[in-house]
Order: sequence, then structure tokens, then C-alpha cells
Amino acid sequence: MSNLVASAARARVAVGRTLKPRYFSSSLRRLDDNAPKPPPPIDDSTSALDYKRTLRHRPPPLPAMDLPRSRSAEEAVTNILYNTPPPSLQPFKKHVLNCLVQNEPGVLSRVSGILAGRGFNIDSLVVCRTEIRDLSRMCIVLRGQDGVVEQARRQLEDLVPVWAVLDYTDTHCIERELLLAKVSILGPEYLEEQLLGGPTHEPRRIQSYAQSQAEPEHHSKLEREAALAQQFEHSAQPEPAAPLTPSQALRLKSDNLQAIEVLAAQFGGKIVDVSEHSVIVEMSGKTKRVEAFLSLLKPFGLLESARTGLMVMPRTPIKQTDADEAQEQGGVVDASLLPPG
Repeated sequence: MSNLVASAARARVAVGRTLKPRYFSSSLRRLDDNAPKPPPPIDDSTSALDYKRTLRHRPPPLPAMDLPRSRSAEEAVTNILYNTPPPSLQPFKKHVLNCLVQNEPGVLSRVSGILAGRGFNIDSLVVCRTEIRDLSRMCIVLRGQDGVVEQARRQLEDLVPVWAVLDYTDTHCIERELLLAKVSILGPEYLEEQLLGGPTHEPRRIQSYAQSQAEPEHHSKLEREAALAQQFEHSAQPEPAAPLTPSQALRLKSDNLQAIEVLAAQFGGKIVDVSEHSVIVEMSGKTKRVEAFLSLLKPFGLLESARTGLMVMPRTPIKQTDADEAQEQGGVVDASLLPPG
């Protein structure tokens, strides 16, 4: 009996191995047939082109539309004039931009490149690092219309090394500019000679033709021709001032030095260097004040000048009372709030 049971079990196992798996549900078979298949392997870079060629569809026909009627020249010109935007009527004025940038190489060239690309001429540009080691402050002064400058400001703010760009044009700010000017103390008569005198600005005496003729005759022919050429070159220029005696030169220098010192004190400046024939004056103030000071120094004989450009810092607002605010806004103060009398 046990042998029959064992043989029946072995027969069932053999039959189970030979039978294929069957699906007991039609939905499972349908899902198996519609299962996504992996894409065929791509052979080369032109496979995408072959794929698009095989699946090329004929485009639909274009919709039927009436052809536009022919227009006259008068209608075309009127249409162009009507659709042309009017020119901007905003005035050109001075704008002051303060850029907070990262302290790294190449920032200045990127900022100036954007402004140059928009056609701005930078009147002054001052860059220096702040109390923060990785932060620099850049003050830019330029002239332009409000809308164009605002577009440039936003474009500057989009740069990676730029933290922020502030427009101080209509803000109450403290404006300062530093000036260093080298002025002659001999007077305007010796200015041209001092400019030809080199770094020391010592006046050079131009040798006249009579003096060259009074010299000994042992000079060569080439030297005589050079003296004649020099005399011809300076013949159109005014005659140089007569040489001063030591006492006259001393009094002239003292008078001019005293006048320059008094003028500098009126503008809040001072003399920082004194030499034999010139002085250096230092002065700081607003741009218009600096230009006025320079115009007053020119009659003495301006040899050199250097300006730092404009630097700005906004004022700190002060808390005001309600009466002051109403007065600034143009409002009327309530009479019932005033004291009697």
C-alpha cells in the first residue's frame, strides 16, 4: 500500500514539472501583453534622424485666408508714424550710484564694462574697501535719464560679485571730494617757464639771439644752426619776464604765498607742502565748491591738480514732532491744539 502511494506522488510531481504555467485570469494576460518594452539600442548619432524620418507625418494644410489689400504710400507712412514710440522727454541729470561689491579682482572691469556698453560716460569713480575685509564700496557718478539709469542699476545688481546697488540721487547725503593742487608762487608770468623746467618747476631762461651772437665764435656750425632754430621757434611767443633780483623774488614769493594761504583758509583748505617755487594745497568739499576753488587758483598759475572723485554717505534722519511733519507736508495745524493767547 505504501508503495502505491509513493508512486502516485512521484507521478504528480512529474506531471507538474512538464505542465506550463497558466494564467487563471484574462486581465493578467492582457496586462502582460501591453507591458512597456525597453527601447531598442541606439547604434550611432544618426539614429534620432532615422527615427524622425520613419515617423514623418504630413503637415496639415494651411488655413485659407484672404490676401491683404494693397496699401498706398500715404497709408503706410501714417501707420509707421502712428506706431513709432515718441522719444523720451526725461531730462539728463546727475545720478549717484553706490555699489557694495565683493572685494575680489575683476569686479571693476565688469561694472565699467556694463556702463560702457550702455553708452554712459563715468564722471567719477571711487573704489575702496570698507571695514569689512571682503566688502568694497564703489561710488559712481554719471549723467543720464532716470529710466535708462534704473535699467543699468538693475543690470549691475544682477552681477554675481555685486551685493547691492543703491541710488543716492534724491537722497539727503554728505558729498565730499578731495583736491590736491600745485600752485606757482612766482606768478602767472613765469608759469610757462616753470612748466618747461621739469619736476622742480624751476623757470628756464630762453636765450635770445643777441646773447647767442655775443658768445665766442669757436662754436661749431651745427650749434649755431641749432641756436637759430631755437630763436625762430620762440619768435612767435611773448618775451619772457625780466629776471628778478633775489630781494624782488623773495617779496613776490612771500606775497603770493600769503594770498594762497588766505584763499585756502576761506575754503577750509590748507597748504601741505612748500618748495622754492611752488606750494601744494589740500582742500575737500562738494564738487561745485572744489571747481570754484580751482578757478580762483588759476590766476596764480596752476601747475598740477588731482581730484579723488565724489564720495557720498546718506544722512541719519532725525525724529521730528507732529507739528514739524505737518509743516513739511504743507498741512494746516489745528488751532484748537495751540495754547491760548
